[in-house]
Amino acid sequence: MKQFLNSQGLLTQTLPELASPSHLLQLYSDMVTLQLFDKKAINLQRTGNMSTFPPSHGQEALFIGMGRAMQATDVFCPYYRDHGTLMLRGVPMQKILSYWGGNEEGSHFGIQNQDMPITVPIASQLLLAAGVAYAIKKRKQTRAVVASCGDGGTSKGDFYESLNLAGVWKLPIVFVINNNQWAISVPQHAQTASTTIAQKSVAAGFEGFQIDGNDVIAVQYYIEQALNKARNGGGPTLIEAITYRLSDHTTADDASRYQDPDQLAQAWQKEPLARLRTYLKEKGHWSAEQEKILTEKNQQRIQQAVQAYLNQAEPEPEDMFDYLYETLPKELVKQRQSLRKTYRVEA
Repeated sequence: MKQFLNSQGLLTQTLPELASPSHLLQLYSDMVTLQLFDKKAINLQRTGNMSTFPPSHGQEALFIGMGRAMQATDVFCPYYRDHGTLMLRGVPMQKILSYWGGNEEGSHFGIQNQDMPITVPIASQLLLAAGVAYAIKKRKQTRAVVASCGDGGTSKGDFYESLNLAGVWKLPIVFVINNNQWAISVPQHAQTASTTIAQKSVAAGFEGFQIDGNDVIAVQYYIEQALNKARNGGGPTLIEAITYRLSDHTTADDASRYQDPDQLAQAWQKEPLARLRTYLKEKGHWSAEQEKILTEKNQQRIQQAVQAYLNQAEPEPEDMFDYLYETLPKELVKQRQSLRKTYRVEA
């Protein structure tokens, strides 16, 4: 497993060039922002102001490192827990809250890239990503695709089909697997007999390896390396990021029903923010006062996004017709008219 910073905040190898003090402070700030955003989103759900939400606790380093590794021209095909990466890709917090609040306006990112929207169906985004990567290769563009999913998604046929396509066509794509040890309530050993998820790339004919998903430096560095290879004709890579989900699967879940308390306590000792904070403090780059300022600044920013989300107009029922087709099929025109008439009368 590839790593630079262990759970005690100690270096296991020489830091890469990207790990300047200023950049490490940026990575830490990004992770704090994501953690605070998650806590606020959970509170919104608990108070009835938002629907089901998938937290990132314990996995912040993966989502932030992945986001920082990508170039603006790359294409991101996310799964439902990737909001930390999406924020770094320019998606406003309000849009993410809107999506999980049941408003499809949250899928209209309003930014200048070609990233795919949030995907809830398990692993279906991987095949979309393979298609995007094929288009990039056919057009001879110097770009790459990042396709992410959880460890549970690797049990789907979509995963194996995508790897096969990527290997046969040598596509410019990086598959990043968030192995947080739990496919909802199913542990890894109950869903695959392979020792690792990374080795599944062998059958597809390309490179696969593990990284410490709690080490944000390793995440950014090794995904950057894989993306550079993909952009320059080197083909696909499968990266298994080892993390641990320090929360419920979603706000509709109760992880205490299946997570072993001792294992969970051990996982907390490897938590990503603590290790980077420890390193920064040891090097004299961080203090309790800086932590307080950063927290307050982020809380204000998040609260502004929350207020914008709460103040936005409710979606119209006709939206399900108006934003599904470019030109509404004739057989649905009457349905739309009927819905509009019924809704307006009841309103």
